[in-house]
Amino acid sequence: MAKPPSPSEAQPGVGLTYRSAGVDIDAGDRLVDGIRQIASRTLRDGVLAGIGGFGALFEVPKRFRNPVLVSSTDGVGTKLKLAFRLGRHDTVGIDLVAMSVNDILVQGAEPLFFLDYFACGHLDVATATAVIAGIAAGCEQAGCALVGGETAEMPGMYPPGEYDLAGFAVGVVEKDRIIDGSRIAAGDAVLGLASSGAHSNGYSLIRRILEREAVDLGSDFHGRPLGDVLLAPTRIYVKPVLALLQQVEVKGLAHITGGGLLENLPRILSGGLTAELESDAWPRPPLFAWLQGTGGVAEQEMLRVFNCGIGMALVVSEATVERAMQHLHAAGENVFRIGRIRARRPGEAQTVIV
Repeated sequence: MAKPPSPSEAQPGVGLTYRSAGVDIDAGDRLVDGIRQIASRTLRDGVLAGIGGFGALFEVPKRFRNPVLVSSTDGVGTKLKLAFRLGRHDTVGIDLVAMSVNDILVQGAEPLFFLDYFACGHLDVATATAVIAGIAAGCEQAGCALVGGETAEMPGMYPPGEYDLAGFAVGVVEKDRIIDGSRIAAGDAVLGLASSGAHSNGYSLIRRILEREAVDLGSDFHGRPLGDVLLAPTRIYVKPVLALLQQVEVKGLAHITGGGLLENLPRILSGGLTAELESDAWPRPPLFAWLQGTGGVAEQEMLRVFNCGIGMALVVSEATVERAMQHLHAAGENVFRIGRIRARRPGEAQTVIV
């Protein structure tokens, strides 16, 4: 058996470099310089040190008396595959931020700062910059600071032109104002905030429908290219809901992600309660009717996979329904009264749609 050549037997005078192995440090440095400028738009009170150090420093604002930190991490999922296919990278960063900040919002928390992880096989600075710009835009919408992250160039780990994303958000809430659903009672009302589309859930099923039916993503869909409709970024509900919390007691919040209305509302309900929703109480966006019809997807499956037009659900007392809806409308949200909380019957699911 032939032995591997020793260093002295290799090509004389030819030394290996990190770049020849597939990692371009200079490109990474250029990206970091660009990120610093992008992240500067998201600075807020509390940031002591952000992009460029070994770790970001953040001081909890002094206006909090008894602060509790709330954290979340998430990704964008296979929605990224559509971004690759369309060559569109400017909105998936908003999705990344939305998935985490909306999650910590449901406990009444104000997002403080965000970090991202961008991994690829070969670093394309223009693509990465577009993604990071989207992340910064999402942070601006949420009122949180982009304080750091990691860009990993790993040759051989990802197909050419593809990358993966993960995000990490930290927020804060006063201990006595944590929203955990414990005050929800029979007779309370359920409100729904409209989604901007499929958000970042169900895209493996969406992609299967597109592939099976050989759908053209450039085809017209209610006046817009279908690809644009499918890539519409996840709506960030932070600012309007935080403002509402200063005016009205919100007993429960549910971010409608994977599992849809059927599986996310029960996460904030005690075992003895059921959320009874009315299927005609909100308009289902055309996208979901198209997905259901084109894919032959059963109604129960639609409700378990997609948000079906409601991206965030709120539970408030009957006495505060009108005031809550007025505040949300004034903040630019499309809000609907979609159901009520009642006692759960034996063997009944905790979300029932009638």
